[in-house]
Amino acid sequence: MPELGVNIDHIATVRQARKTFEPDPVWAAALAELGGADCITLHLREDRRHIQDRDLHILRQTVTCKLNLEMACASEVLTIACDVKPDQVTLVPERREEVTTEGGLDIAAQGHKAADIIRRLEDVGISVSLFLDPDPRQLEAAAALKVAAVELHTGQYAMASRGKAQDAELLKLQQAGKLIRQAGMTLHAGHGLTYHNVRRVAAIENMHELNIGHSIVARALMVGFEQAVREMKRLVGYGV
Repeated sequence: MPELGVNIDHIATVRQARKTFEPDPVWAAALAELGGADCITLHLREDRRHIQDRDLHILRQTVTCKLNLEMACASEVLTIACDVKPDQVTLVPERREEVTTEGGLDIAAQGHKAADIIRRLEDVGISVSLFLDPDPRQLEAAAALKVAAVELHTGQYAMASRGKAQDAELLKLQQAGKLIRQAGMTLHAGHGLTYHNVRRVAAIENMHELNIGHSIVARALMVGFEQAVREMKRLVGYGV
């Protein structure tokens, strides 16, 4: 059964819309854990559009499951990560103009820069995952860097129409998952996954972790955060 990572960024997005104190992503993390989350995920962006430094520091002190920090290959955030020491860092691409992450990291082109960042993170005991498209060239570059895990970008699968288009995208994820496992890396996935499309991705062989945020936060507006996490947890476990 894959583990469920709950991304709490959009709780902070609502807070930052008014530059106030609520809703607090720290509260959301506690409720997510009560709902069965195996991991709390947050993205400390360079522009601080949602998660703030304060959030990361408090969450490091309060989260009892795995804490996964998403970050760009940026020196300022790297320094913060090495100081706070989340359990895992997932390196992601980042553009100021984007609404959300638009694709995987181009690790094939940025391997030299990423290698130094990976080394610094691993030197302080942080496990490293790379957020990548299901592209064999990118996966080969990740294997050369000997990272612990790869999180497959599932955005194209999530946006594809049901039927042949989605089946084709799922096949790409399945084939990429096989390459990741053969290289000795742990398989993660995320982006755009919802209550309607998650089960097929969760069923990919040896899927270890799924990171889901927007869909859970949207459901939580109607049923509450703990309940929304419980419902997703059941789906990730194939309804068991």
